[in-house]
Amino acid sequence: MTVSKKIVLRFPPTLVDQPIVYRLVKDYNLSFNILKASVTPKEEGLLVLELTGKEKDYQKGINFLSHLKIKIQPLSKDVTRDEDKCTHCGVCVAVCPTQAFVLEPKTRRVKFYKDRCIACELCIKICPPRAMELHF
Repeated sequence: MTVSKKIVLRFPPTLVDQPIVYRLVKDYNLSFNILKASVTPKEEGLLVLELTGKEKDYQKGINFLSHLKIKIQPLSKDVTRDEDKCTHCGVCVAVCPTQAFVLEPKTRRVKFYKDRCIACELCIKICPPRAMELHF
C-alpha cells in the first residue's frame, strides 16, 4: 500500500549539513516534495516534506529519522484556524493553491481541509482577521 504524508522535520544544528533527504530516497525508496525549508549552517533546520512510498518503506524512513534524533510531526497539527476569529470572508479561498479552503454554497461559510494544506502561508498573509496560524 502506498502512503503520502506531509510532515515537519526539525534538525539539530549537528545534522543540517547531512544528506538526510538523499538517504530517504536512496535507502528507503521514498519520493519527496519539499514544501518549505529553512536550513542555515550551525542552526536548527526546518523542513516541511511530503513523503510518498510504500507504507513499510515510509515507516523505515521515519524510524531512520527518529534514530538521528530529528523531531517529526504531522503538518496538519501545525496549521490551524482560529474559529472565533474567522469571519468566513473567503479571501483565503481565492489565494490557496491547493484548494484547502472551500466556500460552502448553501451556508456561505469557508471550510478548511487541513490535509490539502502545504503550509505555503499565503492564507496567513492575506487573512484580514488573522484567523490562520502556522506553528512549527
